[in-house]
Amino acid sequence: MRENLHRFFRAARGAGVHVSPAESIDAMRAVAQVGFSDRDVLRDALLLTLAKSQDEKLALGDCFDLFFSQPEPRQEQAGAGNGDSAQEADQSPSSGVASDAGGSEPPEGLGSLAQMLLSQDRNAIAAAIASAAGAASLSDIRYSTQRGIFSSRILDAMGLQRLRDDLDELTATNPSLAERLRAALDGLREAVRDTVSQGLALYAREEAENLRNEILRNAPLARIERRQVEEMRALIRRIARRLRERYSKPRKRQRRGHLDVRRTLRRNAAWGGVPFLTAWKRKHRDRPKIVALCDVSGSVAQVSDFFLLLIHSLHEVVDDVRSFAFSSHLIEVSDILETKSPEDAMAEIMSKVGFGSSDYGSALVDFEKEWMSTLTPQTTVIVLGDARSNNLDPRADILRRISERSKRLVWLNPEGRLAWGFGDSEMPRYATFCSVVRQCATAQQLERAVSDIVATYQ
Repeated sequence: MRENLHRFFRAARGAGVHVSPAESIDAMRAVAQVGFSDRDVLRDALLLTLAKSQDEKLALGDCFDLFFSQPEPRQEQAGAGNGDSAQEADQSPSSGVASDAGGSEPPEGLGSLAQMLLSQDRNAIAAAIASAAGAASLSDIRYSTQRGIFSSRILDAMGLQRLRDDLDELTATNPSLAERLRAALDGLREAVRDTVSQGLALYAREEAENLRNEILRNAPLARIERRQVEEMRALIRRIARRLRERYSKPRKRQRRGHLDVRRTLRRNAAWGGVPFLTAWKRKHRDRPKIVALCDVSGSVAQVSDFFLLLIHSLHEVVDDVRSFAFSSHLIEVSDILETKSPEDAMAEIMSKVGFGSSDYGSALVDFEKEWMSTLTPQTTVIVLGDARSNNLDPRADILRRISERSKRLVWLNPEGRLAWGFGDSEMPRYATFCSVVRQCATAQQLERAVSDIVATYQ
């Protein structure tokens, strides 16, 4: 039971269901109570203990149905072969041996696999395939090109070599029975192929998903195809969730550090200075803040979409996140991102300030006029944009004042470094006042940049 459930948990993860160690333990305890005999009850128990949303419930239900379906050998050919052999047995002079072959009991002296196939015990065959699949480590299958090798491993584990020896012997002594066994073997091969296909559907999805994600993670955000936009959004959400899980965990108890002698003596004055109560020196931790300024002009609108989705999904990590968007004029979009779904929020932001011609100078003027007072020595300011201001005044002097008022100024540029400073790019001038300047053209670079920023607050 334990091994079977572990394989099911692995298949569930491949189907997109997050199964933690604690949840797997709960599921195993539930299964120990309800058992495997009633599949409907087993299905309900696993869904109740593992699924955390309606989407996960649907995915887990489909995974359960596929995992616990048992491919069986064809019975038509085996039955047809049995009928032909029975007819030949009645007409054969050696009717004694043939009648034994046509009967319900296979002749003695054959291997266990041959006897199982001739007796057509479907439950025993299905159980043997499942056992051999476990012995062949079918859960390790990852690619469709591995179908043949895993099929061979399963058949070898079931005793194919002994079955071939039995076939050679029967071909010489009882051709009709040998033909019947070959028909049964064909059905077994098909059942094993179905089992391998089932294993590929269950266990290869995680590897295929990882491969697709890796390709997406390294694909330029600005050149994502329309059909890949939703997949990229889902990937960004997973990145945000991973960052939240990494940095939102309760901080470990701080080490006590050095003894504060003066405070300890004052605290224990009532006991004549005997240190019943100790006082320790602790380092003050500032309350962190993040201010994000996002260019949503036509040239970088798609990149900004992903950036806003990720940076605002981290509100559980950083205590205070305020987001702003601009093409030429700048507006605050924090409330929009917090109160609406990602799709509705992006649509509203783009309808208000998106797809225009970028004017960094005008946007910086707006920020200085309305929100400069929100910056403190604990604030990290993040600017996402290509720094292309259409040859208008870049107002680098305002960016300098922003840098002076904040803890750090980080610029994430979706363009390659070779393009910085060419045409209307003001990146070299802006970089003078930035603490960190990084190329951020892919989801992987975006994740690393945000992870590095948030890690400084832990």
